[in-house]
Amino acid sequence: MLQIVVGINILISLLCLYVAWRVWKLRRALAIAADVVASFERNTYLTLHGAPQAIYNGQLGVSGLRDRYQQLDRQLEQVQQVLTVLALLQRILRFGVRQRAASRLSTSASGVAASEQQDAVATKRRARRSKRLRR
Repeated sequence: MLQIVVGINILISLLCLYVAWRVWKLRRALAIAADVVASFERNTYLTLHGAPQAIYNGQLGVSGLRDRYQQLDRQLEQVQQVLTVLALLQRILRFGVRQRAASRLSTSASGVAASEQQDAVATKRRARRSKRLRR
C-alpha cells in the first residue's frame, strides 16, 4: 500500500511539476508580450506626443493660406476688371481712329471722286457735242 501512495505522490508531483513548468512558460510569454506592448506604447508616445501642436500649426498655416488666397482672388478680380476696362478703351480708341481716318479718306476720296466725276461728266459732254457736230 505504501508503494501505491508513493506512486500516486510521484504522479501528483510530476503533474504539479508539469503545471509549474507550463505556468513558468506562460509567465515568460506574458512578460515578453508586456515588454512588446510597453515598447509600442513608448514608440507611439514619442511619435504622437507632438502631433496636437503639429496639427494646430497645420491648421494655422491652412487658415493663413486661405486668407492669402482670398486676397489674391480679390486682386485677380480687380486686375481682370482693369484689363476689361482697358480692352474697352482700346476698342473705343480704335473705333475713333478708324472713324477719323475714314472721314479723312472720305474727304480726300470725295475730292478725288468729285474731280473724277467732273472729268467723267466733261468727257460725256464732249462726246455728245461731237455726236451733234457729226450729224
